[in-house]
Amino acid sequence: TSSGTWNRPSGITKVVMEVQGAGGGGCKGSSYHQGGGAGGYAKKLLNVSSISTSTITVGAGGAGAASGVTASGTVGGNSIWADGTNTITGNGGAPGTDTNAYSAGGTGTGGDVNISGQANGQNPNQSGDSILGYGGIAANSADAPTGAKSGQGYGGGGSAWSGYSIACGSGSGGIVIVWEYK
Repeated sequence: TSSGTWNRPSGITKVVMEVQGAGGGGCKGSSYHQGGGAGGYAKKLLNVSSISTSTITVGAGGAGAASGVTASGTVGGNSIWADGTNTITGNGGAPGTDTNAYSAGGTGTGGDVNISGQANGQNPNQSGDSILGYGGIAANSADAPTGAKSGQGYGGGGSAWSGYSIACGSGSGGIVIVWEYK
């Protein structure tokens, strides 16, 4: 759940990694209120016999618009496995914006399996779901003053404002899971 360096343990010859990008934050627009898209996902089997280390980057969730501010959310961060030969990426989800358009989910690249995150549903109640997480649900009056719901799990999009003077939800952060095999 945090960036760092993976060091191959003695005897490990293969890894399966799951790379999940972070979700985008929700928007409080003047005309439209959009939830964020979910992060992309990639899964890969690698022979690491000749790889000793890999740089791991874990994407941060995109921030939702603050209370009382008309603004877009921010994009979710990319999660990456980079060992010098292989780069496997779960790209972050797009933020909610003040337009009548989808906030795209992030893509997965470099994996044996690459799955894009779900776009928002052009509706404040529909933020994007990821392979490892769920989008937040839009706020209602009972949520004040805590704000709209953030993405859940890993890579879910943050929800939008839905008619109340409270903050929008942030996307949930990414994760890189490494399964080690002898």
